[in-house]
Amino acid sequence: MVNFIDPLPEGFSPGNLDLTKPVDNLTAMLKLQGDFSGEQRLSAFEGQAWGWIPDEQNPMLFGTFGIACSRMEFNSEEDGYRFYHKEVLYYTDLKTGKVLDTWVNPLTGYEVEVRHILNDPVHRFYPLSGGRFSPPYPYKVLGDRLVFQMDIFRAQPDNPINRKDYPLHSQQDTYQSAELWAISGSFEEVNDPEKTTAYCHTSWGRIAMWLPFMEMGNRPGFMVYHSQTYSCPNGKADLPDYFREYTEENYPQYLEAATEWDNGRQENSWTVTKKEIDKRRAEGRNVGQSVFGVQK
Repeated sequence: MVNFIDPLPEGFSPGNLDLTKPVDNLTAMLKLQGDFSGEQRLSAFEGQAWGWIPDEQNPMLFGTFGIACSRMEFNSEEDGYRFYHKEVLYYTDLKTGKVLDTWVNPLTGYEVEVRHILNDPVHRFYPLSGGRFSPPYPYKVLGDRLVFQMDIFRAQPDNPINRKDYPLHSQQDTYQSAELWAISGSFEEVNDPEKTTAYCHTSWGRIAMWLPFMEMGNRPGFMVYHSQTYSCPNGKADLPDYFREYTEENYPQYLEAATEWDNGRQENSWTVTKKEIDKRRAEGRNVGQSVFGVQK
Protein backbone atom coordinates (compact mmCIF):
# COMPACT_ATOMS: atom_id res chain seq x y z
CA MET A 1 0.00 0.00 0.00
CA VAL A 2 1.41 3.37 -1.05
CA ASN A 3 0.91 6.16 1.46
CA PHE A 4 0.17 9.65 0.16
CA ILE A 5 0.16 12.82 2.23
CA ASP A 6 -3.07 13.70 3.99
CA PRO A 7 -4.99 15.90 3.31
CA LEU A 8 -5.09 16.11 -0.47
CA PRO A 9 -7.21 18.38 -2.69
CA GLU A 10 -10.71 17.51 -3.82
CA GLY A 11 -10.55 15.56 -7.06
CA PHE A 12 -6.98 14.36 -6.47
CA SER A 13 -5.97 11.26 -8.41
CA PRO A 14 -2.64 9.47 -7.90
CA GLY A 15 -2.55 8.29 -11.52
CA ASN A 16 -4.38 8.04 -14.84
CA LEU A 17 -3.92 11.78 -15.09
CA ASP A 18 -5.65 14.17 -17.47
CA LEU A 19 -3.09 16.94 -17.85
CA THR A 20 -5.70 19.39 -19.15
CA LYS A 21 -7.30 19.36 -15.68
CA PRO A 22 -5.60 21.76 -13.24
CA VAL A 23 -5.56 19.32 -10.30
CA ASP A 24 -4.05 16.49 -12.41
CA ASN A 25 -1.63 18.83 -14.16
CA LEU A 26 -0.30 20.03 -10.80
CA THR A 27 -0.10 16.45 -9.49
CA ALA A 28 2.10 15.48 -12.43
CA MET A 29 4.38 18.47 -12.00
CA LEU A 30 4.73 17.90 -8.25
CA LYS A 31 5.49 14.20 -8.70
CA LEU A 32 8.49 15.37 -10.71
CA GLN A 33 9.51 18.10 -8.27
CA GLY A 34 8.56 16.57 -4.95
CA ASP A 35 7.24 13.45 -3.22
CA PHE A 36 3.60 12.88 -2.31
CA SER A 37 4.68 10.54 0.49
CA GLY A 38 5.71 13.59 2.50
CA GLU A 39 9.35 12.48 2.56
CA GLN A 40 12.03 14.97 1.64
CA ARG A 41 13.41 15.05 -1.89
CA LEU A 42 17.04 15.83 -2.71
CA SER A 43 18.30 16.95 -6.10
CA ALA A 44 21.54 18.29 -7.56
CA PHE A 45 22.29 20.71 -10.37
CA GLU A 46 25.56 21.26 -12.20
CA GLY A 47 26.50 23.80 -14.85
CA GLN A 48 28.28 27.03 -15.70
CA ALA A 49 27.84 30.78 -15.35
CA TRP A 50 28.86 33.34 -17.95
CA GLY A 51 29.09 37.09 -18.15
CA TRP A 52 27.42 38.88 -21.07
CA ILE A 53 28.98 42.25 -21.82
CA PRO A 54 27.26 44.21 -24.60
CA ASP A 55 29.41 44.76 -27.67
CA GLU A 56 32.42 43.13 -25.96
CA GLN A 57 32.55 39.47 -24.86
CA ASN A 58 30.78 36.55 -23.16
CA PRO A 59 33.38 35.05 -20.79
CA MET A 60 32.68 31.90 -18.78
CA LEU A 61 33.20 33.01 -15.18
CA PHE A 62 32.41 30.02 -12.95
CA GLY A 63 31.48 26.41 -12.82
CA THR A 64 28.45 25.81 -10.60
CA PHE A 65 27.18 22.95 -8.47
CA GLY A 66 23.98 23.11 -6.44
CA ILE A 67 22.02 20.97 -4.00
CA ALA A 68 18.33 21.42 -3.26
CA CYS A 69 16.18 19.73 -0.63
CA SER A 70 12.42 19.99 -0.33
CA ARG A 71 9.25 18.45 0.98
CA MET A 72 5.61 19.36 0.47
CA GLU A 73 2.20 19.33 2.07
CA PHE A 74 -1.30 20.35 0.99
CA ASN A 75 -2.95 23.16 2.95
CA SER A 76 -6.74 22.94 2.75
CA GLU A 77 -7.36 26.48 4.00
CA GLU A 78 -5.08 27.96 1.35
CA ASP A 79 -6.21 25.41 -1.29
CA GLY A 80 -2.69 24.79 -2.46
CA TYR A 81 0.59 23.02 -1.83
CA ARG A 82 3.28 24.39 0.44
CA PHE A 83 6.67 23.49 -0.98
CA TYR A 84 9.32 23.72 1.76
CA HIS A 85 12.62 24.31 0.03
CA LYS A 86 16.30 25.07 0.64
CA GLU A 87 19.09 25.33 -1.88
CA VAL A 88 22.81 26.01 -2.01
CA LEU A 89 24.76 26.77 -5.16
CA TYR A 90 28.55 26.77 -5.13
CA TYR A 91 30.70 28.74 -7.53
CA THR A 92 33.57 26.52 -8.62
CA ASP A 93 36.98 26.95 -10.23
CA LEU A 94 36.84 26.43 -13.98
CA LYS A 95 40.09 24.42 -13.98
CA THR A 96 39.91 22.34 -10.80
CA GLY A 97 36.16 22.09 -10.23
CA LYS A 98 36.68 22.89 -6.55
CA VAL A 99 34.55 25.30 -4.53
CA LEU A 100 35.97 28.82 -4.62
CA ASP A 101 36.78 30.87 -1.51
CA THR A 102 38.22 33.80 -3.44
CA TRP A 103 38.22 34.68 -7.13
CA VAL A 104 40.02 37.12 -9.39
CA ASN A 105 37.31 38.88 -11.36
CA PRO A 106 38.61 38.89 -14.96
CA LEU A 107 36.35 41.84 -15.76
CA THR A 108 37.91 44.12 -13.11
CA GLY A 109 41.22 42.46 -12.24
CA TYR A 110 40.37 42.56 -8.52
CA GLU A 111 40.30 39.57 -6.17
CA VAL A 112 37.13 39.19 -4.11
CA GLU A 113 35.61 36.81 -1.59
CA VAL A 114 33.08 34.52 -3.22
CA ARG A 115 29.57 34.49 -1.78
CA HIS A 116 27.79 31.28 -2.70
CA ILE A 117 24.02 31.11 -3.09
CA LEU A 118 22.60 30.16 0.31
CA ASN A 119 18.82 30.25 0.08
CA ASP A 120 17.42 29.09 3.41
CA PRO A 121 14.55 29.03 2.91
CA VAL A 122 13.24 29.70 -0.57
CA HIS A 123 9.72 28.33 -0.21
CA ARG A 124 7.15 28.07 -2.98
CA PHE A 125 3.38 27.95 -2.91
CA TYR A 126 1.41 26.17 -5.62
CA PRO A 127 -2.26 27.30 -5.54
CA LEU A 128 -4.84 25.21 -7.36
CA SER A 129 -6.44 28.38 -8.70
CA GLY A 130 -6.38 32.14 -8.52
CA GLY A 131 -2.63 32.71 -8.42
CA ARG A 132 0.21 33.61 -10.75
CA PHE A 133 1.54 30.05 -10.59
CA SER A 134 -1.79 28.23 -10.79
CA PRO A 135 -2.11 25.20 -13.08
CA PRO A 136 -2.45 24.03 -15.72
CA TYR A 137 1.19 24.55 -16.68
CA PRO A 138 2.34 24.37 -20.31
CA TYR A 139 3.49 20.86 -21.19
CA LYS A 140 4.42 18.51 -24.02
CA VAL A 141 4.24 14.72 -24.15
CA LEU A 142 7.00 13.46 -26.45
CA GLY A 143 6.75 9.68 -26.59
CA ASP A 144 7.13 8.69 -22.94
CA ARG A 145 8.69 12.05 -22.09
CA LEU A 146 6.57 14.57 -20.19
CA VAL A 147 8.03 18.08 -20.29
CA PHE A 148 6.73 21.12 -18.43
CA GLN A 149 8.05 24.51 -19.52
CA MET A 150 8.05 27.30 -16.95
CA ASP A 151 9.44 30.74 -17.76
CA ILE A 152 9.42 33.28 -14.94
CA PHE A 153 10.56 36.85 -15.59
CA ARG A 154 10.84 39.30 -12.69
CA ALA A 155 11.21 43.07 -12.71
CA GLN A 156 10.49 44.33 -9.19
CA PRO A 157 11.16 47.98 -8.25
CA ASP A 158 12.52 47.09 -4.82
CA ASN A 159 16.02 45.70 -5.23
CA PRO A 160 17.16 45.24 -1.60
CA ILE A 161 20.67 46.30 -2.68
CA ASN A 162 19.87 49.71 -4.13
CA ARG A 163 22.17 52.02 -6.08
CA LYS A 164 22.13 54.89 -3.58
CA ASP A 165 23.30 52.90 -0.55
CA TYR A 166 25.31 50.19 -2.33
CA PRO A 167 26.87 51.76 -5.44
CA LEU A 168 29.63 49.14 -5.76
CA HIS A 169 27.34 46.15 -5.24
CA SER A 170 24.18 47.25 -7.06
CA GLN A 171 23.62 47.38 -10.79
CA GLN A 172 20.17 48.98 -10.69
CA ASP A 173 17.24 49.72 -8.39
CA THR A 174 14.95 47.23 -10.12
CA TYR A 175 15.51 43.60 -9.17
CA GLN A 176 15.47 41.91 -12.55
CA SER A 177 15.93 38.24 -13.42
CA ALA A 178 14.58 35.36 -15.46
CA GLU A 179 14.29 31.67 -14.58
CA LEU A 180 13.79 29.25 -17.47
CA TRP A 181 12.89 25.63 -16.66
CA ALA A 182 12.22 22.53 -18.73
CA ILE A 183 11.05 19.98 -16.14
CA SER A 184 10.86 16.45 -17.54
CA GLY A 185 10.39 12.81 -16.65
CA SER A 186 8.78 9.55 -17.71
CA PHE A 187 5.05 10.01 -18.34
CA GLU A 188 4.52 6.33 -17.49
CA GLU A 189 6.18 6.83 -14.11
CA VAL A 190 4.30 10.07 -13.40
CA ASN A 191 1.02 8.41 -14.38
CA ASP A 192 1.55 5.36 -12.13
CA PRO A 193 -0.92 5.51 -9.17
CA GLU A 194 1.49 3.38 -7.12
CA LYS A 195 4.25 6.00 -7.27
CA THR A 196 4.41 9.07 -5.05
CA THR A 197 7.33 10.58 -6.95
CA ALA A 198 9.06 10.28 -10.32
CA TYR A 199 12.64 10.70 -11.44
CA CYS A 200 13.15 14.18 -12.83
CA HIS A 201 15.61 15.90 -15.12
CA THR A 202 15.41 19.68 -15.43
CA SER A 203 17.25 22.03 -17.72
CA TRP A 204 17.55 25.32 -15.83
CA GLY A 205 18.63 28.67 -17.20
CA ARG A 206 18.90 31.96 -15.36
CA ILE A 207 19.54 35.51 -16.51
CA ALA A 208 20.40 37.95 -13.74
CA MET A 209 22.27 41.06 -12.73
CA TRP A 210 25.94 41.05 -11.74
CA LEU A 211 26.44 39.30 -8.41
CA PRO A 212 26.94 41.76 -5.54
CA PHE A 213 30.21 40.14 -4.43
CA MET A 214 31.68 40.81 -7.90
CA GLU A 215 31.68 44.52 -6.99
CA MET A 216 30.88 45.57 -10.56
CA GLY A 217 28.60 48.51 -9.75
CA ASN A 218 26.38 49.47 -12.67
CA ARG A 219 28.68 48.27 -15.44
CA PRO A 220 26.57 47.18 -18.45
CA GLY A 221 25.97 43.45 -18.79
CA PHE A 222 24.41 40.52 -16.99
CA MET A 223 24.92 36.93 -15.84
CA VAL A 224 23.75 33.83 -17.71
CA TYR A 225 23.48 30.45 -15.97
CA HIS A 226 22.78 27.03 -17.48
CA SER A 227 22.53 23.85 -15.40
CA GLN A 228 21.23 20.31 -15.60
CA THR A 229 19.26 19.21 -12.55
CA TYR A 230 18.65 15.61 -11.56
CA SER A 231 16.87 13.72 -8.80
CA CYS A 232 18.83 11.94 -6.07
CA PRO A 233 16.60 8.94 -5.23
CA ASN A 234 19.17 7.68 -2.70
CA GLY A 235 19.54 11.05 -1.03
CA LYS A 236 23.00 12.44 -0.41
CA ALA A 237 24.57 9.10 -1.44
CA ASP A 238 23.85 10.13 -5.04
CA LEU A 239 25.91 13.31 -4.76
CA PRO A 240 29.50 13.42 -6.05
CA ASP A 241 31.81 12.58 -3.14
CA TYR A 242 33.58 15.94 -3.17
CA PHE A 243 30.41 18.04 -2.98
CA ARG A 244 28.74 15.74 -0.47
CA GLU A 245 31.74 15.92 1.86
CA TYR A 246 32.16 19.68 1.38
CA THR A 247 28.49 20.25 2.19
CA GLU A 248 28.51 17.94 5.21
CA GLU A 249 31.47 19.88 6.59
CA ASN A 250 30.38 23.42 5.74
CA TYR A 251 26.63 23.60 5.07
CA PRO A 252 24.99 20.42 6.42
CA GLN A 253 21.65 22.20 6.86
CA TYR A 254 21.14 22.11 3.08
CA LEU A 255 20.94 18.33 3.14
CA GLU A 256 17.68 18.53 5.11
CA ALA A 257 14.40 20.11 4.03
CA ALA A 258 13.00 23.08 5.94
CA THR A 259 10.54 22.30 8.72
CA GLU A 260 9.00 25.75 9.28
CA TRP A 261 6.82 27.56 6.73
CA ASP A 262 7.53 31.04 8.12
CA ASN A 263 4.81 32.65 5.97
CA GLY A 264 6.40 31.28 2.82
CA ARG A 265 9.57 33.31 3.32
CA GLN A 266 12.07 33.44 0.47
CA GLU A 267 15.74 34.37 0.60
CA ASN A 268 17.94 35.07 -2.40
CA SER A 269 21.51 36.19 -3.09
CA TRP A 270 20.53 39.84 -2.78
CA THR A 271 18.68 39.62 0.55
CA VAL A 272 21.40 37.42 2.06
CA THR A 273 24.29 39.52 0.73
CA LYS A 274 22.70 42.78 1.89
CA LYS A 275 22.76 41.47 5.46
CA GLU A 276 26.43 40.55 5.10
CA ILE A 277 27.36 43.93 3.61
CA ASP A 278 25.54 45.77 6.41
CA LYS A 279 27.21 43.57 9.04
CA ARG A 280 30.70 44.13 7.65
CA ARG A 281 30.17 47.87 7.38
CA ALA A 282 28.98 48.02 10.98
CA GLU A 283 32.09 46.11 12.06
CA GLY A 284 34.36 48.42 10.06
CA ARG A 285 35.49 45.64 7.74
CA ASN A 286 35.04 47.70 4.59
CA VAL A 287 37.74 49.52 2.64
CA GLY A 288 35.89 52.42 1.08
CA GLN A 289 32.85 50.92 -0.63
CA SER A 290 34.43 47.47 -0.93
CA VAL A 291 33.54 44.80 1.62
CA PHE A 292 34.49 41.70 -0.37
CA GLY A 293 37.84 42.80 -1.78
CA VAL A 294 40.80 40.63 -0.73
CA GLN A 295 43.45 42.80 0.88
CA LYS A 296 47.04 41.86 0.12
